[in-house]
Amino acid sequence: MANATPRVRFCPSPTGNPHVGLVRTALFNWAFARHHGGTFVFRIEDTDAARDSEESYGQLLDSLRWLGFTWDEGPEVGGPHAPYRQSERMDIYADVAKKLIDGGYAYNCYCTTEELDARRAAARAAGKPSGYDGHCRELTTVQVEAYEGEHRPHIVRFRMPDETITFTDLVRGELSFTPENVPDFGILRANGAPLYTLVNPVDDALMEITHVLRGEDLLSSTPRQIALYKALVELGVAKGIPAFGHLPYVMGEGNKKLSKRDPEASLNLYRERGFLPEGLLNYLSLLGWSFSKDQDIFTIEEMVAKFDIPDVNANPARFDLKKAEAINADHIRLLDPKAFADACAPWLRAPHANWAPEDFDAAAWERIAPHAQTRVTVLSDITANVDFLFLKEPVEDQASWDKAMKGDPAALLTTARAHLEAADWSDPESLKQAVLTAGEAHGLKLGKAQAPVRVAVTGRTIGLPLFESLEILGKDRSLSRIDATLAKLAA
Repeated sequence: MANATPRVRFCPSPTGNPHVGLVRTALFNWAFARHHGGTFVFRIEDTDAARDSEESYGQLLDSLRWLGFTWDEGPEVGGPHAPYRQSERMDIYADVAKKLIDGGYAYNCYCTTEELDARRAAARAAGKPSGYDGHCRELTTVQVEAYEGEHRPHIVRFRMPDETITFTDLVRGELSFTPENVPDFGILRANGAPLYTLVNPVDDALMEITHVLRGEDLLSSTPRQIALYKALVELGVAKGIPAFGHLPYVMGEGNKKLSKRDPEASLNLYRERGFLPEGLLNYLSLLGWSFSKDQDIFTIEEMVAKFDIPDVNANPARFDLKKAEAINADHIRLLDPKAFADACAPWLRAPHANWAPEDFDAAAWERIAPHAQTRVTVLSDITANVDFLFLKEPVEDQASWDKAMKGDPAALLTTARAHLEAADWSDPESLKQAVLTAGEAHGLKLGKAQAPVRVAVTGRTIGLPLFESLEILGKDRSLSRIDATLAKLAA
């Protein structure tokens, strides 16, 4: 099926918050489908009632929309293979399981947990593989009747073929798995509920998925799925076996796979901090793939035009938060100024903003926004960068005060105030010259001279361009804040 027009699927479980590894998988599937003019199927694997939740389901849909992904088939879109939630497909799985049992591809296993544990321990002690040993594979009618007479519960196991399974992974090349390493596996629980090992391949088969692109952690289950696919083809349930491509691990700290428990793994973290969807996706696309040797910044449209699975690297990719932030900053710079100003809107009001709503000055924000766009890394940075404009008094930051108010800051500020009083407040260059002249009078270069002025007016040593900020804040408010600082120094 690998040569067919691609039909790929993204099939998360609605458990907890979406994480960046999941997003990377969705991105590669989506980009692959879009690059080849194929179909992107969004499917929900919600058969684990103990862990799945409607809240997580809603978060998944909301996250995909925020990232800009569209799906051709799936929840709220529909399609020819509906329903797209596994919890609504139980009759389908029961029917396929019956066909597998009737066709001799699966069988009832009556082994108890205690019996399985004892035999596995014995196998390990003998230095043999400790997977299922096939005890119930060839039960006689008499043995089955005896177990049934005891009212023993049973699961249903798939009968693995006694042969090596070889396939060509789209990322890793040819791989082989010998029979002793892939024992018979369960497909139905004792209560009749289907397991992932059944529902996932069955859905792929019925939805005619041509390419299964998923994480490397699922590689060990692939030979089992291929064997099950072959059975489904022989039963007329499936049309063919999809091609598999296993995407590299995303590594966190200490050369460990990035876990859902790692703080930097949560998609919500990046959304709350004000990452742009295009910035985050740009970075995640580089975890196992590259656009070119000399270009790391590109649009999602440019990625789609170039992306293909054979170009994915099999080696683990390390998640680097600093690089993610730098790439996001570059995407912020690329925004149209109005788009940037609009994108910042959530961080200019409660609960992020620390000023009263009536003190927000839209005209001042419009003037300062282009300067802020060149400085912020994530959109949430904007709140602290512009609060001096909308607060009645600047935020008092003791660390900034201690850093800037060295030597004789009162003398410098007094001189600077006199020069600023006489400056042209419609011209940032005139304000710069005023502070420069004041600094020279005290033997200071501009960098040292402007630090006390910046802290007096904005409250911090680091921020937006000082002289443009002074112009926008205005002469009266700026000089009033310098006066207040001089009074504080005198006290």
